[in-house]
Amino acid sequence: MANKGGGTKLKRQAAPNFWKIERKQSRFVLKVSPGPHSKSSSYPLGVVLRDILKVCRTMHEAKIIVKGRKVKIDGQICLDVNRAIGLMDVLEFSPSGEAFRFIAKDSDILRPVSISHQETKSKIAKISRKVKVKGGKLQYGFHDGKTIISDEEMNVGDSCILSIPEMKVTNRIKFEKGCSALVTRGENAGVIGRVEDVREGIFSLPKRALLSFGNRSVELPVDIVIPVVPEEPAIRVSQE
Repeated sequence: MANKGGGTKLKRQAAPNFWKIERKQSRFVLKVSPGPHSKSSSYPLGVVLRDILKVCRTMHEAKIIVKGRKVKIDGQICLDVNRAIGLMDVLEFSPSGEAFRFIAKDSDILRPVSISHQETKSKIAKISRKVKVKGGKLQYGFHDGKTIISDEEMNVGDSCILSIPEMKVTNRIKFEKGCSALVTRGENAGVIGRVEDVREGIFSLPKRALLSFGNRSVELPVDIVIPVVPEEPAIRVSQE
């Protein structure tokens, strides 16, 4: 019988452009498993270990590390080398305690930045959807696939500072005029600007935000910006 399951490998030539891998080294590379992030904006864990952080030399070694329960993502042990690593995810190694947050930087969609043990306790998550559930409560879905149920009224486009792995909201960052926002894709990826205006979408244009960077302003779709608090020491969103 034919295999109806999804493959776990991808041709290197078909990998997303931002992947920092050798395209002609071999024919195949790990494929991102369906899950918290889209395949066009994330790395599989095995590729992160071998090609990005270079903590191992082969995928066999990467699998040994993962199956040995030595890797945590957002505070939870991960056993899947195909698991997606995306924007704002926190990757931690045990028992060494070495940790990284994945951010946008210098036009790259994802780049790891080393963080302290204290910084692994929190992450920023952008609200991407909102529905009312039984009991009149609100369920919020975040950009990384996580969800919470809350009585607090928040809006799609806002960001929350979450404690991990408990998934409790410790602070809210409203997406509004005057807030700071991080650009997550495009030539300005990794730049933090001030929101000068939020313009509603029309039939031919999506909802946009006018961001100012120093002496220039850029109009961008709200889908590629995320509200942040640049001065928050526990949530590093830029690489120094």
